[in-house]
Amino acid sequence: MTQRLEYGNWDGRRIRALRQHLRLTQAKLAQELGTRQQTISEWETGMYKPRGTSTTLLTIVAERSGFDYEPMMKEQAKD
Repeated sequence: MTQRLEYGNWDGRRIRALRQHLRLTQAKLAQELGTRQQTISEWETGMYKPRGTSTTLLTIVAERSGFDYEPMMKEQAKD
């Protein structure tokens, strides 16, 4: 059974893991999402969290790429 990532549940670690899974630089991921590289960096460092359409797009990209975020959920439970 696949767990679905909730739209508002994107933190810096998860965004970085998705980007690495996609083998993209921050600049390329920003281009794919229609945002700036600096925005991706700010999300990954936890300065800001994605909101609105950005969270929806991250979730769609993750699901289409086969990104498995279940290990991330287990990892967070230990924190």
